[in-house]
Amino acid sequence: MAEYEACILGLNLAVDINIQELLVIGDSDMLVHQVQREWATKNTKILPYLHHVQDIKKRFAKIEFRHIPRIQNEFADALATLYSMIQHPDMNFIYPISVRIHNQPAYCAHVEEEIDGNPWFHDIKEYLAKG
Repeated sequence: MAEYEACILGLNLAVDINIQELLVIGDSDMLVHQVQREWATKNTKILPYLHHVQDIKKRFAKIEFRHIPRIQNEFADALATLYSMIQHPDMNFIYPISVRIHNQPAYCAHVEEEIDGNPWFHDIKEYLAKG
């Protein structure tokens, strides 16, 4: 049910901002196959969620659901890890996480050796130590 609620929340957001074509990538094999009508469900608790997703799907010109195993979905895995690290006294509140997608990859681990032989952070360390 939690997987369906998250899916419905995302679909409603896409409808609210007038998205017409949508690719839904999920790591819930069951949800993706049920929504695509490849698998049936007899679970009476899940059926209302499934029907609601089917109704929301009609509001898009084109919508595709694709299953990606969690091990291959680094972004979802990273968000799940971040969520597990957050301790908030009010468990019904989650701080929003701003995510920006860049056009080119950032090769931040690729740092060339400095000519003076010191590590890249040497000048920063000196500035912090001496001002």
